[in-house]
Amino acid sequence: MQGSEAISRRPIGGMSIEPFLGTVTVRFSDAIVAATDRAKILREEGHEPVFYIPFEDIYFDLFEKTNTTSECALKGTASYWRVHAVGGSADDFMWAYETPDTAALAIARHGAFDPKRARIDVDPKEDKRHTPHVME
Repeated sequence: MQGSEAISRRPIGGMSIEPFLGTVTVRFSDAIVAATDRAKILREEGHEPVFYIPFEDIYFDLFEKTNTTSECALKGTASYWRVHAVGGSADDFMWAYETPDTAALAIARHGAFDPKRARIDVDPKEDKRHTPHVME
């Protein structure tokens, strides 16, 4: 493995990024548009946690990049995508920081999804070391 993966475990300006241990599946209507066991979770002061999915685990044939962008002081410029699936579509359904600022390098080439438009199913991996066992 070359180099080290950029992961911000310490809050930088109220933001932290860490691997999520488990699976994340994103649906639009009845279509699965992304699924991974390699998600990252971004926690930012004053916001709900956001799951970021690697581009390789997103079904980009269902997406079309839009002209929408937004700016974040910690992350940089976000680009947005429209989803087309199951006879419907939704604008600005996904966003990504394709070339994020240094504090957010861990989410480069990862997409996040609008929780008001997407169904995001999260299944944490069982922590067998800390799960109580009942003797029969």
